[in-house]
Amino acid sequence: MKRASIKDIARIAGVSVATVSYVLNKKEGQRISEETKKKIFEIAETINYVPNKIAKSLQNNKSKLLGLIVADISNDFYSSIARHLEDKALKLGYTLIIGSSDENPEKFAKLTELFSQQQVDGMIVAPVAGSEEVLQRLVDKSYPLVTIDRYLKGINLPGVILNNREIAENTTNFILEKDFDQIIYIGYDTKLPHLLDRQYGFEASVKESGKDIVTHNILVGLENISEEIQAKLKIVLGENPKNTALYFSSNKLAVAGLSYLQKTNIKVPEDVSVLAFDETEAYQLFPAEITYVKQPLEEMAHEAVQLLDMQISQYSKTAKKITLSGELIIKNSTK
Repeated sequence: MKRASIKDIARIAGVSVATVSYVLNKKEGQRISEETKKKIFEIAETINYVPNKIAKSLQNNKSKLLGLIVADISNDFYSSIARHLEDKALKLGYTLIIGSSDENPEKFAKLTELFSQQQVDGMIVAPVAGSEEVLQRLVDKSYPLVTIDRYLKGINLPGVILNNREIAENTTNFILEKDFDQIIYIGYDTKLPHLLDRQYGFEASVKESGKDIVTHNILVGLENISEEIQAKLKIVLGENPKNTALYFSSNKLAVAGLSYLQKTNIKVPEDVSVLAFDETEAYQLFPAEITYVKQPLEEMAHEAVQLLDMQISQYSKTAKKITLSGELIIKNSTK
């Protein structure tokens, strides 16, 4: 069956192809009567006219594709935010292409190159350590680009981030009010500023509290997370930990730590209390409901897509940064 075209609508309506194009594309400045506009829309609906997106993208020099680069799409945080981004992008007529960098700067660079070859209109990225040069090249080319969840120092880009340090300070104060004998912070051995903000927020709150309390920092690499956490928790906790709080700076670290506690029969919250950044469905596998910091994923996605669309449409070229806050969801894993 032949696909209905603008020419068919023009022939039936008795108007020019240009008039139909103006009406369907809602272009301003043309003296076309409301009666004619109504007639064209009715005919288009009657003959099931569907715009040729490929032809339109060639005409506008736009692919209506967006690239998304996250650290790991299998992580609940990134898979959830990707879904919100996809929904928000679709409402603006974009299709999302997704890739995982696996925290590897070389893979991150290859993904940006691949997306450029696919002629995506712009990218939303969670930058990895060591990707500064790649991002700066895109900035120098005025390529539409927005960072999400993370930022890198020295790169002036539009982005949507969380006020990680302030949240870390507030959640640490929440723990300090409970008078634990020791607090253990479990984070990453990293140069990524947003994760360091969480660590520095924890350390600042402990110092400012003036409390005589034992604290430990367990910092692990991005590989062999479970093995490192379990080995280090074994040393720091010992066999019979009491009145101790564990502060995990991500859901991935929390799941690895909780697995160790369950395996060694350390009870939550009877023996140790647990608080974690980010939620994950994996928390449901453990007996205690986990206290966690909930990030505003839908709002982050909305702001990121809006920032990118403004660049693509050339409404804005400013490196606007939007900082959002999280919410502490208190469950029974903290006494």
